[in-house]
Amino acid sequence: MSSLADLFQETAVSLTDILIRIGASILIIIAIRVINRIVKKALKTASARHVKFTNLMCQFLIKVLSVIFWVIAVMSVMSVWGINLKPVIAGLGVTGVVLGFALQESIASLFSGMMLAINNPFRIGDYVDIGSTSGSIQAMDMMSVTLTTPDNKKITMANKLVWGSVITNYSYTTMRRVDMVVPVAYGSDYEKVKKLVMDLLMSYPETLPNPLPTVEVSALADSRVNIIARPWVVPENYWSVYWRFQQDILVTLKKNGIEVPFNKLDINILSTPKA
Repeated sequence: MSSLADLFQETAVSLTDILIRIGASILIIIAIRVINRIVKKALKTASARHVKFTNLMCQFLIKVLSVIFWVIAVMSVMSVWGINLKPVIAGLGVTGVVLGFALQESIASLFSGMMLAINNPFRIGDYVDIGSTSGSIQAMDMMSVTLTTPDNKKITMANKLVWGSVITNYSYTTMRRVDMVVPVAYGSDYEKVKKLVMDLLMSYPETLPNPLPTVEVSALADSRVNIIARPWVVPENYWSVYWRFQQDILVTLKKNGIEVPFNKLDINILSTPKA
């Protein structure tokens, strides 16, 4: 009877210990989830209040911190269950060296993502050129940046490629200059053409009155005289003004009897006198 009682007592102690460990593990996971949510909310609030702390930087930090928190959670749970972390950490050290060589590109993208988050060359929704790729920024995580092109293609670029390329941000400022060329034939009334171009540009509600558009003769080409037209608009109106002007100026020049030239080649044939 005594041995049976001891067995029940040991079993009860063992079961209690297991339940305590399970409870502690659950509490750790719940605590990490709560901390993760609090940090996420705090970062989003900071992003909304501070201009320099952009939504892109906020998303990046949330994902990085989330990974760190869950690594801490896993190690804490292992400690609760009595797993010796020293061999695990030592093994991770050796594995880390091996993985470091194997995942050089990924590690480079991770650190490049940190540099992008710190330097803030673009925000969500900005239209950018990254090297030879153009599109609107949709998202950024620890490894990549996602863009959407004007023809609605999704492009994902590694952070390493993004940080190593020339980045041109067209949405960063409050206004953008539209550069266009109006070709007219030699012998045209250039002052009249300049006035027609200026009147057309100022008729667009998207054209900003300050600074005024620039309309000047820019080049004397082989078969035409080029007149530049450079209005200022807010970035989102760039293409609407550009495309509308191309058609409107053609109609305007034709209506006013001004020739829009095409490339011409004059050939003079000289005959040699007979001996």
